[in-house]
Amino acid sequence: MILQALTRLFEDLVQQGKLARPGWSPAKISYALCLDEKGNLESVVPTLREVPVKNKTQLLPTPMELPSGATRSSGIVPFFLWDNSTYLLGVDAKPKPERSEKCFKACAEFHHELLDDVNSPIAAALLSFFDKWNPKEARNHPALADCWDDLMKGGNLIFRVNGQFAQDDPAIRAAWDAHYNQVQGEKQQCLVTGEMDVPEAVHPVIKGVTGAQSSGAAVVSFNAPAFCSYGKEQSLNAPVGKYAAFAYTAALNYLLSDRQNVHRIGDTSVVCWAEGAEPQYSAFAAMSLFGDALPEGLTERDLHNALKNLAQGLPCKELQLDPNRPFYILGLAPNAARLSVRFFYRDSFGTLMKHVNAHHERMEIIGSYYAITPLWAMLRETVNMNTSDKSPSPVMAGATARAIFTGSNYPASLLEATVLRIRAEREITPGRAAIIKAYYLKNANVSALKEVMTVSLNENSTNIPYTLGRLFAVYEAVQECANPGINATIKDKYFNSASATPATIFPILDNLCQKHLRKLDTGLRISFDKQISTLKNVLGETNPTRLTLPEQGSFNLGYYHQKQFRYQKKEDK
Repeated sequence: MILQALTRLFEDLVQQGKLARPGWSPAKISYALCLDEKGNLESVVPTLREVPVKNKTQLLPTPMELPSGATRSSGIVPFFLWDNSTYLLGVDAKPKPERSEKCFKACAEFHHELLDDVNSPIAAALLSFFDKWNPKEARNHPALADCWDDLMKGGNLIFRVNGQFAQDDPAIRAAWDAHYNQVQGEKQQCLVTGEMDVPEAVHPVIKGVTGAQSSGAAVVSFNAPAFCSYGKEQSLNAPVGKYAAFAYTAALNYLLSDRQNVHRIGDTSVVCWAEGAEPQYSAFAAMSLFGDALPEGLTERDLHNALKNLAQGLPCKELQLDPNRPFYILGLAPNAARLSVRFFYRDSFGTLMKHVNAHHERMEIIGSYYAITPLWAMLRETVNMNTSDKSPSPVMAGATARAIFTGSNYPASLLEATVLRIRAEREITPGRAAIIKAYYLKNANVSALKEVMTVSLNENSTNIPYTLGRLFAVYEAVQECANPGINATIKDKYFNSASATPATIFPILDNLCQKHLRKLDTGLRISFDKQISTLKNVLGETNPTRLTLPEQGSFNLGYYHQKQFRYQKKEDK
């Protein structure tokens, strides 16, 4: 399914002119050799374009879609319809005219081989040019007089006959395609397209995945004897035609080449696209999932409204988003010389946004740094920021991403990593509180937890662990007022044990609180006494001996909510 989706993406990109078909590739062209219908060289026209470079304009060659050229490290290898002056004119600045003439002769033979049987005026003009042209007299040709020095500096040339580029002639294009597709081998049914094609033994490599080999790594490859059966070796075990192998790798390399649309989740590089290759879908997904910057003219309110409409299956006409459009998300991780598929998601765009919107609603918490918490910021809450490697667990990150995309339960490892950071640092950040809230809202079946998994403080809650967390926050506030700037607070000494074994720790905290209250002025002492009495009325006379992990989550959330409530009251004053 992955290869099929990428092959369809390739065909969409070809229709939009963003990728070239097999056998064709972009080449930078500096000049056009203008011929008449008899093959006579009339003029040489520059094809340079002005490009802004560092606050000024610079003339650069124009990229054009032309027949692919073979790798040319040494020897004489001509290209079809385009090349440098050595091959098309038989001249260059090197002091070896004999080699230049051989290059021109090889180029002429190559064009005769492909065009002799082509019935086209342009093809006839090209062959006539190669038959008439004499490299020894090129220096004196009037068409080359004004541009000779520039031609000697290098640059690629193409042919233009009576105002039409040779590569645009349908008959010539068909001749090149037939030549390019002349491959040796037995045709088999391609597993991707279903068409008969010669299978590709070694698929092209994928470049741009962070952590993988810079020279490229393979998504599909076989190199162990255990994978060989019935005499089939390498990728012939799973026959993928040459067209499909070229198409899916070209499309994936195109996605990975745009670094703004490649996102990181742990060690995983994530790309996404919609059928039709319309960029607004991946751009909106990047804003709603990964926190990409909003374009000019789009506000956070607009983003929220569009997200909610799509989640309800309604189209967003302003952004040209259709909720029924098929959408894909692919996560690739490095694995030696290969790439591992960490996850692959396919569904309608509206269904994805429904899951994403529900996730953001669960993650909503008072005091958050983000209106919509990006996935990378959420996963960062599980990482020790004092270490050199600040990447979250790859397995946990991938499982969390899948849970968000599909609307399934969050992985237990997400909660475990978050609780571990809280215990190690004794700090509940807005992101960690949001993770606890989202996890238990989605995963827990305990109805008592629902009443405390709120955005802000629930003063009417009678949940015992939640109330204990609130009481601990009040005790901490009393200590801060009694001993400003104290080095070691009760949070540093007792937070972890208080959230696990409250019956043992809270009597100690009660005694400490009474000592701290004596240091306060009357008005502040009365205010704290009222808060403590209200919370103790909910708790009763005895505290739980132990709290389960979900109950500890309620404790942590109660502590966080109470602290945020205190800060909010200060801001209101």
